[in-house]
Amino acid sequence: MIKRILFVLFLLLTVAGVSAQTATQPNEARELFDKIYNKMFGPEGCSLRYDVNIIGIYKTHGSIWYKEKKQRFSDERVDVWNDGVTAYMVYRKKKVVEIHDANSDKKDKYSGKFKFSLDDFDYSKSMDGEDLVLRLKQRRGAKGTVKEVRAYIDPKTLTPKFVKVKVSFIWTKIKISNFMAGFINDNMFVFPQDQYPSSEYKYVDKR
Repeated sequence: MIKRILFVLFLLLTVAGVSAQTATQPNEARELFDKIYNKMFGPEGCSLRYDVNIIGIYKTHGSIWYKEKKQRFSDERVDVWNDGVTAYMVYRKKKVVEIHDANSDKKDKYSGKFKFSLDDFDYSKSMDGEDLVLRLKQRRGAKGTVKEVRAYIDPKTLTPKFVKVKVSFIWTKIKISNFMAGFINDNMFVFPQDQYPSSEYKYVDKR
């Protein structure tokens, strides 16, 4: 269950934006959400650190770099380079490098189970102390596993501070820090193959 929740969180930060531009009933909160999204996933790119806390029973952290369809991801067990065409997943402990098509669901066995659209949610905004809160609440009849998202934003810089996600009946908190927009070089997403020689790592091509 924990692996499934973590994958959903990763989806929220990566592939969910594919449907972010397909809203049929835009409102002020949705427009603000799209503005923040474009700041994070635009052509200049961004980077951030995340800390995940699942109701106090499981904690993990990692760093992510984005630039449009390109991704670089690193956590406690895996390093990922995705140049928009090919994704390389290095499992450090197992000494395995998996190679996938960039958009393939095969990168994770749960990816086919957690398809959802941002159009499945109603959007609203409010203030909570000094934080701007964007709330995405699943519409009646929607079948997605993600029931609600609450994003806490710095209203001056539109920088995300943390996100609360309700998956089924479990709330998870993702703290976001070290956020930086722009100045992401494309070399960041190129797999450094010379650092993972085939004499030490097993390469598995799953394309």
